[in-house]
Amino acid sequence: MNISDSIRRALLEAQDALTQFIQNPENIATIAETAKLMRDVFERHGRIFTCGNGGSLCDAIHFAEECTGRFRADRRALPVIALSDAGHITCTANDFGFDEIFARPIAALGHPEDLLVAISTSGNSANVIRAAETAKSRRMKVFGLLGRDGGALKDYCDICLIAPGDTADRIQEIHIKVLHILIEHVERLMFPENY
Repeated sequence: MNISDSIRRALLEAQDALTQFIQNPENIATIAETAKLMRDVFERHGRIFTCGNGGSLCDAIHFAEECTGRFRADRRALPVIALSDAGHITCTANDFGFDEIFARPIAALGHPEDLLVAISTSGNSANVIRAAETAKSRRMKVFGLLGRDGGALKDYCDICLIAPGDTADRIQEIHIKVLHILIEHVERLMFPENY
């Protein structure tokens, strides 16, 4: 297979995954429900925490910066914290083990009015599962962005979306689309004058 055919195949795989996702009406309803939940968290002066590993942590950071900074138009900053501080991660991993890197800040900072956005393409990341367990113990809600069959993490989620795809990259491509759509629709609910 030449490189042009390989590129075309990759784009078609991404298109197929997105088409599968769109064709499931439950996914659209879940995104709408989650946007309303996020709006409610912000209106009650709660905060959203988000975490994941590797590319999923990059998506968590991306989501947080577009909430605290700017997405499409100027509006007040929305309190979203990506659990990505390198000092905290290395301290906690060294002292308590890698499985605790996200659970510890949730234990320190999470409140019942808050929400955890837990991102895992497999649904089986032990440190993300521990974060979800800790969030539930703090009476927080948990929204999971998952892949494959949802893994063990889906059992800790109040709401979850499972992206189609056989590989982490295809699943992550759906995840970032969902995160962007959630920000847009939180803004539409909270700042309709911008739309």
